[in-house]
Amino acid sequence: MPWPFFSVGNRRLWLLQMIDFDRLDKTIHEKSRLSIMTLLASRGEWAFQELKAELGMSDGNLITHLRTLGAAGYVQEHRDDSGNRPRTTYTVTPAGQKAFKSYVDVLESIVKTINPG
Repeated sequence: MPWPFFSVGNRRLWLLQMIDFDRLDKTIHEKSRLSIMTLLASRGEWAFQELKAELGMSDGNLITHLRTLGAAGYVQEHRDDSGNRPRTTYTVTPAGQKAFKSYVDVLESIVKTINPG
């Protein structure tokens, strides 16, 4: 099936050229960070060990991505040292919620452009 297009005079303009892919947040777009944001946005607070188990990531890989999301202001870390073992949890910040919603909106617009039905 060819890509959707519209005609202007004798020229066909492909709709994909009209999609601004730069609107995709590159911080979120990386697969592991997208997975983290999806989990955090769907449930709220997640403990580090739960994220690690759910995503099948190593400690180092997970913490690197969480730090990147934290530096962007998308994720907040919470430490609880009151028990026998320290517990670290993560939540999406309001800025992270806004960025994630915007990211999903861009994806939805791409899908609607390709498959308008």
